[in-house]
Amino acid sequence: MDVNYFILLFSAVSFVFYGINSLFSKKMATEYERWGFKNQRIILGFCQLLGGLGLLVGLMAPILLSITSFLLTCMMLTAVFVRIQIKEPFVKMLPAMLYVVLNSFIFYNSVL
Repeated sequence: MDVNYFILLFSAVSFVFYGINSLFSKKMATEYERWGFKNQRIILGFCQLLGGLGLLVGLMAPILLSITSFLLTCMMLTAVFVRIQIKEPFVKMLPAMLYVVLNSFIFYNSVL
């Protein structure tokens, strides 16, 4: 399996899973409240779910892959800044930072 393909699948499945959890998990509802996004949880969950699905569909539609990976990079950069703003420990920021890197990599490779 190609490394680019593995990274794309990993990110896509992660966002689909995280989006579903954002919509239905009580623990995630508590996290969104802690982050200051209690009222935006549903829309953000749908954005994550659609982002993951967009990466998968982007395998067949390169322009969609570029748009989706760029938007997910922006979303995760925002997540990093939110965690900095609420003074979360660095270790808790690492997943968001990882997805910034992964989706930046997907975006970069999609526009080449």
